[in-house]
Amino acid sequence: MTFERSERKSVEIMRILSEQHDPLGAKRLSELMAERGFAMSDRAVQYYLQYLDEKGFTRKVGNKGRILTTEGFSEAEDALVDDRMGYVISRLEQLSFNVSFNPETLTGDIAYNLTFVPYDEIRKVTRAYDEVIACGYNFFRGYSITDNDPRLPPDTVGFISACSITMDGVLQNNGIGVDIVYGGRFRIADNKPVCFDDLIGYRGTTIDPLSLFINAGMTSLQSLVHTGSGVALANVREVTVQAKDRVDGIIDDMAECGFVRPIGIGTSPFNLRPNPYRLSIVFFSGMNLVANAVECGCNIATEIGAGIIPFSKIAENGR
Repeated sequence: MTFERSERKSVEIMRILSEQHDPLGAKRLSELMAERGFAMSDRAVQYYLQYLDEKGFTRKVGNKGRILTTEGFSEAEDALVDDRMGYVISRLEQLSFNVSFNPETLTGDIAYNLTFVPYDEIRKVTRAYDEVIACGYNFFRGYSITDNDPRLPPDTVGFISACSITMDGVLQNNGIGVDIVYGGRFRIADNKPVCFDDLIGYRGTTIDPLSLFINAGMTSLQSLVHTGSGVALANVREVTVQAKDRVDGIIDDMAECGFVRPIGIGTSPFNLRPNPYRLSIVFFSGMNLVANAVECGCNIATEIGAGIIPFSKIAENGR
C-alpha cells in the first residue's frame, strides 16, 4: 500500500521510528515530530499510531511504545521519496539555526553528533577517535563521553563530538549567509591536501552523504593516520566572496577554541568548479572520528546532528 500526500504525518512518524533503536511512545514521538515541524499533541500521535497498527506498519511492545514492522520499514523507505529529497538539508539548516556558540566568549551551544558505543567497545573507539584528532583530520580537537542520555540503549555509552553544522551556525550568527553545498571524499597524499574524489550535494540526496560514504566503506582513515595518505570526509560550504575577511576572522577565533582550520578557502579551491562570486570553504568533517572507528571494526551507530549542547560540555569534559 502506498500513502497519499495527505498522510504525510503518518509517513513522518514511521521515519522517526525507523531511525530509533528502541520503542517510542506517543509523548516522545510528539516531541520529535515538533522538531520536524509537525505540531501534534500526544493524543493526536496516539490516533496515528492506532491507524498504523491497523495497517500492519507498527507494533506495540508492552508499555514501552511502538516499533516498525517489516512492512513498516519497507513503506517508510518507499513513501514520498520526492519529499525526502529535501529532508536532509532542511534538518541541517534547522540545526544550524539553533547554534548559539560565540567563539569570542566561549559560550553558547554547538551542534553535536552522538555515537552509541557498547561498553566492551569503549577503549577501541577511544583509540580510533584519538588517532584522528592527533593527526588533525577532525572538525574539533576533542570529544566527551556520557552515560546520561535517554536515547542510549542498555549497556552503551554515548560519544559526543562536535558536528560541522556548528560552523554554519556561527557564520550565520555573524550575519553571513551560508549554503550547505557538498559532503565529499577528500584525498590526502603525504599529509598534503590534494582534491575531492567524490561529492554529493546535500540538496539532491535522501541520505546524509557522509553516512553513505562510511557505510559503503569508501574512506581510508586508517591508512591516513598511519601513513599520511588516504581518503577522509570533508564538507563544502559557500558564502558570498565579499565576506572573506569576516570569515577569516571567525575562523581565527574558532581555531583558538579548538576547532580545526579549513583545508582550503577560495573561489575555486582544489578541483571545485570556479565561481568568482562565491567563496568555498572546505573543512574536515566531525564524522572522520566515526569513519575511523568503523574501519577499526567497532560495532557502533551514530546520530548525525543529534541536537545542540553547551560548548562547555565538550570543552571541559573533552578528551
